[in-house]
Amino acid sequence: MRHGKKVNHLGRTDSHRKAMLANMASSLILHKRIQTTLAKAKALRMYVEPILTKAKSDTTHSRRTAFSYLQDKDTVTILFREVAEKIANRPGGYTRIVKLENRLGDNAEMAIIELVDYNTVYGKDVEQAAKKSTRRRGGSGKGKAVAAAAPVADAEPTAVNNQITDVVEEAPEAPAAEEEGTEEKGE
Repeated sequence: MRHGKKVNHLGRTDSHRKAMLANMASSLILHKRIQTTLAKAKALRMYVEPILTKAKSDTTHSRRTAFSYLQDKDTVTILFREVAEKIANRPGGYTRIVKLENRLGDNAEMAIIELVDYNTVYGKDVEQAAKKSTRRRGGSGKGKAVAAAAPVADAEPTAVNNQITDVVEEAPEAPAAEEEGTEEKGE
């Protein structure tokens, strides 16, 4: 039975596991996304989420606590400057785990763990951009948009439009005279 066993030891000693999780947490904060095994990603999530919560309050005590876990001064600086601003309004769930295909060498389950607020692959902004760039069959939407835009442009004549119409009216006269001359030569 596994009553009360909440920590996955990952087949490592305590000191090795803590050092590994500290390094992985530092890499996650620096790079915003890392690829690892699923078991390590789940262990890292439990390790890094309390540190991210601690980063929301920028006090000396919270900085020292974060440093005791991460053991990297540059990572702590980035955590409290950049990451804390992004996650300020989020009540928890700062990380996301996305499963990948199994690793070729040993068939281990692989996953990507990423900070939710830093994703660039999917989200509300990316979904809207993708919807706009998708192509539809039939083209019924495209004709309506062009027809709606054309009366608006014609309804508001400006000085530039008047100049363009003056130039267009003058331009056909010169080619018409040339065409008459070419027709006479051909006949």
